[in-house]
Amino acid sequence: MDGERVSSTEKIARMSRSNIKMLLVVFFDWIGIVRHEFVPLGRVVNKQLYQEVLARLRDAVRRKRPELWENQTWVLHHDHALAQASPLICSYLTKYQISVVPHPPYSPDLAPEDFFLFPKLKTTLKGRRFQTLEEILENSERELRTITESAFQEAFQQWKKRWERCIANREDYFEGDSA
Repeated sequence: MDGERVSSTEKIARMSRSNIKMLLVVFFDWIGIVRHEFVPLGRVVNKQLYQEVLARLRDAVRRKRPELWENQTWVLHHDHALAQASPLICSYLTKYQISVVPHPPYSPDLAPEDFFLFPKLKTTLKGRRFQTLEEILENSERELRTITESAFQEAFQQWKKRWERCIANREDYFEGDSA
């Protein structure tokens, strides 16, 4: 402050963070959202909850992508968070013959939800204030529905390019789209 003195009565304006935090679990493919759900308040995504979510995902794939279900050609990509890498989940995936796309550790640059979906949602919802939990849920779901099939297809093309880049860099970590 170069010698200036700030009065103790002056206030610095800051944006307050929301008191309500909602966790959203989303599964999507190159066509669009296959399954999404909000984690109930007070619950964390642990291995038991994730197994419950996977059971609902299997049902959603059976209903929304019947050709993939019948041909057993649908595959799961998750980023091996602690709950996802647990023996319980590995056993569940094996039991139901769910193929999983490998994901290198510490690679948010290879997770479409991290480089595409959640930034897209955050951009459209940023700066908006919601008074109730229902408003948060409604607005989040509305924004999910506005994402076009072509946007999902572009995200998967970007994912492919990121994988190719990762392989070309011998799986060394990188950030962003440049370099």
